[in-house]
Amino acid sequence: MTFPCTGVILSGGLSTRFDGHNKALVRIGARRILDRLYDVFSDLFDEIILVTNDPLQFLEWDLTLVTDLFAVRSSLTGIHAGLYYMQHPFGFFSACDTPFLKKGLVEMLIEQMEKNTDIVMPRTAAGFEPLCAVYSKRCLTAAEQHLNEKKFKIQRAFRSCRTKIIPEEILRTRDADLLSFFNINTPQDLARAEEMIATRRAQLIAHDHSSQEKED
Repeated sequence: MTFPCTGVILSGGLSTRFDGHNKALVRIGARRILDRLYDVFSDLFDEIILVTNDPLQFLEWDLTLVTDLFAVRSSLTGIHAGLYYMQHPFGFFSACDTPFLKKGLVEMLIEQMEKNTDIVMPRTAAGFEPLCAVYSKRCLTAAEQHLNEKKFKIQRAFRSCRTKIIPEEILRTRDADLLSFFNINTPQDLARAEEMIATRRAQLIAHDHSSQEKED
């Protein structure tokens, strides 16, 4: 199903903790994080934007590649670029380092969009999740104003916007373990992600063996 909403992926650029490689291209379980995100986005959106200042790295994907309009590296700068270029009135924004983003959770957030809502924002026990949220094109003015004033905190930039908060208990109905918000910031996070995939693979194998035994 395709929603009248743009999917926007924010590529954070080079990471010194990953030998200078863009985290979107880091492999987990033999697949790059961006491959995993693209699987989700391509099922949901007819327009997918990747915000990056190194577009040559991403030519193999069917994406609209755009660059920041402000020469400052920040998440707000990336959100601003996505808002500026997206063709639909709403956009779902995701960081590029979230390998376990759940399609069902994204669908639920999009379904919460309302005509007079500017932002649909998840909130867990860890706090707000501004890089897994839906933003209206109307947020562009607020983002631009704060960037011009060299203010880069996302939530401060959008304080005047009409925000619908989605609490953790609702989020868990589509993502029981809140894995959509797990991101890769360090090599330790990467190792944990690999362990999670290995555990899941082992569970599937065990389930298949159990099912085969019942059939036998």
